[in-house]
Amino acid sequence: MKAWQLIDAHQPLTLQDVDTPTAGPGEVVIEVKAAGLCHTDVSFLDGTLTHLLGYKPITLGHEIAGVVRSVGEGVSKFTPGQRVAVAAHTDGPGTRFHGGYAPQVMVQTELLVPIPDEVPWEQASPATDAGMTALHALKKAGVTEGTRLGIIGAGGLGSLAIQFALGMGAKVFVAEINEKVRDAVREYGDVQVASSITKYADKDLEVIVDYAGFGTTTAEAIDTIGAGGTVVQVGGAPEHATISTQAMVLKQLTYLGSLAGTPADVEDVLRMIAAGDVKSKVETIAFEDVGEAMGRLARGESTARAVALLD
Repeated sequence: MKAWQLIDAHQPLTLQDVDTPTAGPGEVVIEVKAAGLCHTDVSFLDGTLTHLLGYKPITLGHEIAGVVRSVGEGVSKFTPGQRVAVAAHTDGPGTRFHGGYAPQVMVQTELLVPIPDEVPWEQASPATDAGMTALHALKKAGVTEGTRLGIIGAGGLGSLAIQFALGMGAKVFVAEINEKVRDAVREYGDVQVASSITKYADKDLEVIVDYAGFGTTTAEAIDTIGAGGTVVQVGGAPEHATISTQAMVLKQLTYLGSLAGTPADVEDVLRMIAAGDVKSKVETIAFEDVGEAMGRLARGESTARAVALLD
């Protein structure tokens, strides 16, 4: 079968002939129906996060939704024909093992989550990473009804976080540098939106979640958060950021890192999508166009979450 593989850092994604996977004990093979493109894949390709990969060459793709094709020894919870999503994990497919930019993929059963019939493939796929990660950070920060919440970045993760937070009853203040995206944010409901989180310095924000992670955004979050507040770091493209330790001490802040999430988070996201409460903005592409779409993502030209649909 054909698969889109990373050969080495600083090389483009390449379509290669690979072996069809088989399911070992505690594993299943999934027939991939949808695989989402993620900016983490760009970081694998450009050398930023390549060291996290299990081996090279490796098939990328960690936002996976599909149908169970076969099961390995000892697997009883999942059966062939079942619709499932794969909770993205640093020890899972697309990072530690071959991933979902292929017609079939091997997956550990502990990462599998059933997909409700009401959820289309192109929505199930981003729920496994973007949705899971966005929701997990809000849970980690203790966001609840009435929380004065700042969200930095309204892209794939941030746009979902806005919807989750509104559903939780939080008071939402969004920082988004892209003016066109700011217009779209206002359509979600009772949300304030500005170009920078510093515009809300007078709002006594209790929580700020930085989904952008540009370094400067982290510094602005710490400068803006109210006394005793919590800043949660999700985006982390630059390895280092310069922040005010004085602000950290004087405000007695809590600074947390949040990475990915859990299968239970994916279940929650899929449940909200099935109910019609949450929706990702997606652009569906053909499998053969994954390489070209990855290039657009790397150049910052994508305006929606790209999802490859496979027959």
